[in-house]
Amino acid sequence: MPFGLVSAWNKRRRSKSEDQLNPWIYKPVEYWQIEDQNPPAAKRRHGSSVFTLKEMEEATNSFSDDNLLGKGGFGRVYKGTLRSGEIVAIKKMDLPSFKEAEGEREFRVEVDILSRLDHPNLVSLIGYCADGKHRFLVYEYMHKGNLQDHLNGIAEVKMDWPLRLKVAIGAARGLAYLHSSSAVGIPIIHRDFKSTNILLNTNYDAKISDFGLAKLMPEGQQSCVTSRVLGTFGYFDPEYTLTGKLTLQSDVYAFGVVMLELLTGRRAVDLTLGPNDQNLVLQVRHILNDKKKLRKVIDPEINRSSYTMESITMFANLASRCVRTDSNERPSMVECIKELQLIVHTNTKGLSMTMHTFRMI
Repeated sequence: MPFGLVSAWNKRRRSKSEDQLNPWIYKPVEYWQIEDQNPPAAKRRHGSSVFTLKEMEEATNSFSDDNLLGKGGFGRVYKGTLRSGEIVAIKKMDLPSFKEAEGEREFRVEVDILSRLDHPNLVSLIGYCADGKHRFLVYEYMHKGNLQDHLNGIAEVKMDWPLRLKVAIGAARGLAYLHSSSAVGIPIIHRDFKSTNILLNTNYDAKISDFGLAKLMPEGQQSCVTSRVLGTFGYFDPEYTLTGKLTLQSDVYAFGVVMLELLTGRRAVDLTLGPNDQNLVLQVRHILNDKKKLRKVIDPEINRSSYTMESITMFANLASRCVRTDSNERPSMVECIKELQLIVHTNTKGLSMTMHTFRMI
């Protein structure tokens, strides 16, 4: 059967396990967005283009090292230029033979899910290539790379507090859209949300990427038990790790970890530190609601004139609730968006008052 999305997604959507997801029998349609939460987005293409191996070779100059953007668990990512002149990011599946089946599953899941989603805070899938044994995913190119590179000093621009808040809200909107079930009729859990999977465009708008481990929730259920715990160490929901029970709150926990990275500038897991300091959540969780101790963990790269301690305190409090061990005590992503918007308002208002006072002196 030729690769392609050949029929409409049935409105009577049935629950499917990850192994049952079949991207080759669905065609993307338009979906509602969460009311009053999503900024207007530029009109984007619907559907995924199908490319040949030759087109992928041409786009990347035969996968030249000069075009290499990075390497992940799926394979290498290259910057490419399509025949249309559009600049894209091309992910090439490059796995050892014993992982090829797993890679094929992730490839199909990603095409299936992204071809049906349309949101300004999710990376756009432009197309794919399934030529023989070759597998490629073609995405919109994100000029500013991933969030972690900016926080760890690899990228040139140091992020001040308002920019970090903007990224947090954008990422939160993307997760809230996935959780809302408006896209495919049932909620989607990303399951691998982390700072390297938050990409930034030229305006530093955050877009969530890498949906290979995403899970569609069984219809009418709030949780599901999986046979394997998948994701990235440091972002795992403790409840999911212990029981295998996956919920929307598992993404909320990972979002809380990213919030801590934004606040501190530290990695979720840093193996260069001592055994007791390697895990960011365990390292700072006990001080997030202590204003005096909180000052010591604020990323020194954040310009002091860009934040108020009130907004920092509110942000830390929200992060601490997101990473609570009991998933029932965590807020929803919609609640996170509302609180982050209030934090932005509080910070802006506080800085304005400070500037006014300074001018009066």
